[in-house]
Amino acid sequence: MGFIFYGMAARIYLSPPDVGPDEQALVAEAFASNWIAPLGPHVDAFEREFAAKVGAAHAVALSSGTAALHLALRMVGVGVGDEVLCSTLTFVASANPILYEGATPIFLDCERESWNLDPNVLEDALRARSNRKPKALVLVHLYGQSANLDPILKLCAEHGITVIEDAAEALGATYHGKPVGTRSFAGVFSFNGNKIITTSGGGMLVTEDAAMAQRARFLATQARDPAPHYQHSQVGFNYRLSNVLAAIGRGQLRHLDEKVDHRRANFEFYQKTLSDLPGVHFMPEAAWGRSNRWLTCLTIDPALAGTDREKVRLALDQENIEARPVWKPLHAQPLFAQAPRFGGQVAEDLFAHGLCLPSGSNLSVEDRARVAALVRQCFPNGR
Repeated sequence: MGFIFYGMAARIYLSPPDVGPDEQALVAEAFASNWIAPLGPHVDAFEREFAAKVGAAHAVALSSGTAALHLALRMVGVGVGDEVLCSTLTFVASANPILYEGATPIFLDCERESWNLDPNVLEDALRARSNRKPKALVLVHLYGQSANLDPILKLCAEHGITVIEDAAEALGATYHGKPVGTRSFAGVFSFNGNKIITTSGGGMLVTEDAAMAQRARFLATQARDPAPHYQHSQVGFNYRLSNVLAAIGRGQLRHLDEKVDHRRANFEFYQKTLSDLPGVHFMPEAAWGRSNRWLTCLTIDPALAGTDREKVRLALDQENIEARPVWKPLHAQPLFAQAPRFGGQVAEDLFAHGLCLPSGSNLSVEDRARVAALVRQCFPNGR
């Protein structure tokens, strides 16, 4: 159960970092070698090892997944006045870089089979915008599960739309047996503190194009021209990952498969323990892929359950357990109130009823059982 503070068990977090001796040893090596500044041998090695793990030709280590997405949009040529299609059921970081470039996001609804972008809604949007072609699609692989890539990529190819895969939550997930993030113009990943592997803060851009990887590195290091002095001919960014953080990432990456297995075990336990409750439905695993189950997500139908998502969340919070609603759709965010959208009802329904339970790869069996027991207690006939 952990340490006790003022009579209360230590907080159970939604998705805390899970680090071990490999990370400590690699960070110690970075300090011993005095490679503390940005870039260095661990950055180079992390890029090689990550590219090999996901089956990409090239990987570029960056300060965040948001930075990776921003660079991808910049290299597509997105600019002022352009339109960019984007999944609506996602975190705001999927769309903020669209605004960085002065473009307008167009939000697309999800389908219930995977909670990811609905290809039919995408087709509707492309037909409706035929007189003004969007520049790109930011395709999110939500909560560790792949979107249905084949029909989406086919539609975008037919209409000349560049696809960027936002796989921030989906490292270790697959689509028809192949890692996500590698089927499009670029894939982006996040190593934020709550992700399946972490560098505390960081991200990665992957691509099959060597010139594109070189361009990303150039832009991410303040676009410094080749010269003995500091010379700059275009706008650049301070987006490269530090050598110390890359050392953490290398240690984390070695244990990715174990972390996926632990998170899938969390999901299977919750599903087995709670799926008999009335009105409870877990995020499905689509037939086309294998989810990393980054977070265990479920929905609660109050008409059947006798309780609702928010009552369960607050009950857990009273016991020092972190749970969160699923992402609020971006088209419903004040920031994007004027943005065009197609559909949205499915995403709104999932937000209204969806809850994420503690899912860390270091979640103990005892804490997991405690979470499930407390959830059951929220249902009138759940005990």
